[in-house]
Amino acid sequence: MYRPGLATLNPVEIIAEFYDTGSVAYKLLLNHGRQVAEKALQAAARVPHLKPDTTFIREAAMLHDIGIFMTNTPGLGCTGAHPYVCHGYLGRNLLEQRGFPRHARVCERHVGAGISVADIECQRLPLPLRDMQPVTIEEQIICYADKFFSKNPQACDREYPLEEILTGLKKFGPDKADRFRQWMNIFERTE
Repeated sequence: MYRPGLATLNPVEIIAEFYDTGSVAYKLLLNHGRQVAEKALQAAARVPHLKPDTTFIREAAMLHDIGIFMTNTPGLGCTGAHPYVCHGYLGRNLLEQRGFPRHARVCERHVGAGISVADIECQRLPLPLRDMQPVTIEEQIICYADKFFSKNPQACDREYPLEEILTGLKKFGPDKADRFRQWMNIFERTE
């Protein structure tokens, strides 16, 4: 088990604890995690003044979707019992049980552009009634980077353009697109 300051966390080994390494879900999850990690590290490099923890970003980006195997998402090779929207808090539970609370919060807070208590209540989402919006700069960077890539096998090799991401987020409320637009202004800026 990982002990802060004593060992290096290996996301691939943690993922392999829960996934058959020959499965479709495992391959899609690793590919997606690597894409998100690369994009997140690019975004982090644009904001050195905010002092993002790039080691943590790399690890957490690889692990952010670890809970998908517990969802009923056959297109991703997942045959669990829960709706897909639950994968964030389910991943949080997994990583908290293994002693990774900071990584666990990324799992829960990356879904959509973050999910508020009001979202959960208004949409009657099958989620614990708590705020699930990204707070730290690392959580925001990973949530932002995640929107550029899909795990869907038909679309997993492409990066979504900004306008397509914004259009998709608007379906969940103008506040989601506005939050992403704010992140664009921060993480896409080159000086």
